[in-house]
Amino acid sequence: MQFSSSLLENAVNEFAKLPGIGKKTALRLVLHLLKMDASNVQGFGETLIRMRQEIKFCQRCYNIADADICSICSNSMRKQELICVVESIREVIAIESTQQYNGIYHVLGGIISPLDGIGPDQLNIEPLVSRVLKEHTQELIFALNPNIQGDTTIYYIQKKLQGSGVKVTTIARGIAFGGELEYADEMTLARSITNRLPVESYRTGK
Repeated sequence: MQFSSSLLENAVNEFAKLPGIGKKTALRLVLHLLKMDASNVQGFGETLIRMRQEIKFCQRCYNIADADICSICSNSMRKQELICVVESIREVIAIESTQQYNGIYHVLGGIISPLDGIGPDQLNIEPLVSRVLKEHTQELIFALNPNIQGDTTIYYIQKKLQGSGVKVTTIARGIAFGGELEYADEMTLARSITNRLPVESYRTGK
């Protein structure tokens, strides 16, 4: 792809670094920005810079936040005794879009995957165990991707919480084994949360 302007080429190359964006799509986006009013483009750029510089991670659940505690954790209308454990922020957004869950979250920041060099110490597991014990959590819902790594992570955390008395459940298998939560349609995901199962039943297939 030949460019008559190095400025245009540099902009296209930067957009092309984004996931799912090829050179042609990047060019289309850059050309669209060129058609926009300069003040709007400046506002667009400033919004991205401000987001990157000022965004925080909730000190309680590790979700994205504007303050030390996210808007979900600080919402008194949410069920504070109900924690949904997810792999990443993408799953929080997916579950929130269903409007069927009124508890709070805990973002692990990944799942246990020895083949990828990811162990329990690299995830937000110890803070979760501490939360459950300190906050007298009644139920822990695992909403991890239904695959071997997700199952391993659930099993590990369940063992860490043995004897705590907390109820441990997982979303129903409306999500196919090997599938990913962020790509599930809202109705399937909503039903999976509503019809969640005890982890023991999930692991034995009963």
